[in-house]
Amino acid sequence: MPNAVEVTVANGRRSARRTAGRGVQVGRGVETRDDFRELFDGVVQNIERVIKGKTDVVRTVLIALLADGHVLLEDMPGTGKTMLARAIAQSIEARQSRVQCTPDLLPSDITGSPVFDQNTGQFFFREGPVFANVLLVDEVNRATPKTQSALLEAMQERRVSVDNKTYDLPRPFLVIATQNPVELAGTFPLPEAQLDRFLLKLSMGYPTLEHEADILEANSVKEAITGLTPIIDLSTVVAMMDWASGVSVSRALHLYIVGLCQETRNDSALLVGASTRASLSLLRAARVMAASMGRDHVIPDDVVFFVRSVLAHRLILNPDAVLRGETVENVIDRVVARVKVGTDVPGRAGTGRAGTGRAGTAHTAGAVEAGA
Repeated sequence: MPNAVEVTVANGRRSARRTAGRGVQVGRGVETRDDFRELFDGVVQNIERVIKGKTDVVRTVLIALLADGHVLLEDMPGTGKTMLARAIAQSIEARQSRVQCTPDLLPSDITGSPVFDQNTGQFFFREGPVFANVLLVDEVNRATPKTQSALLEAMQERRVSVDNKTYDLPRPFLVIATQNPVELAGTFPLPEAQLDRFLLKLSMGYPTLEHEADILEANSVKEAITGLTPIIDLSTVVAMMDWASGVSVSRALHLYIVGLCQETRNDSALLVGASTRASLSLLRAARVMAASMGRDHVIPDDVVFFVRSVLAHRLILNPDAVLRGETVENVIDRVVARVKVGTDVPGRAGTGRAGTGRAGTAHTAGAVEAGA
């Protein structure tokens, strides 16, 4: 189907967008919070044609993409981790790559390497799978530390250095890494420095009986993923990322986010608390959450929703706490209960989505400023 031009009027402005194929909105701008929410919900609904009964996970991973972050999925095999990555990539017309990690995988197998061209007598750089918009790193803990480290620069700097040259990665760039929490023989646990580069750590979990039946029905003739068509293109994704970065955050909420992270550094049960990168991750995720809910400002519940998924993989219990039977999740709940949010913040905790997803329960009601 040829591309067409659709002219719309929004808020007194004429804007044109091309629609390609089966309703793909190409180059659509994001001018209002309603634009953002409409696009976000459209992508979520498209992904849910394949991923059944995991709305919170789908929304959260999409938020990580728009927050310019990365996701670590830890779950049992066959729960849909790979399918989720494919569904996201196909929904936004993204270039996708997949790396199956094994102990003999080399760093150059991920980043690429110089290759000699016999016709010209010169070397040229052949891009590796990291040069994609959505990179699925399957069973990342089966790769050796040397190979795992090849992802560090790419995940943080969005570039790759090979043979004294630097190559920029495309935007958006999302790494979805998976690992199996049960089969640990022959694996190499991710070091703290690499875990800290993941915006979120999530678990999909098994579907309910009804949702698993829906999966069987959707895939009864052929895999549902093969019929999934794009909803938006990459330029629209970038526009959404730019719009979300401008969502308003009050000074009191900045203090609240910093208060949560600093409180983990003071908790006697923790050997390692949350880093400054964790504070920034909470801020970015909360901004996209607010935008996805049709708001142009962040409320405390946006932050609380992500506390567990942003902080849990960054915290390390000390030996005494382990012997006492403490868990990181218990420590996070305790920290959230201690840190209060200012009374001048609109939509204080307890009024939004906190406690309904994977970020934990909202405990932040109070009239004292963060950190008090």
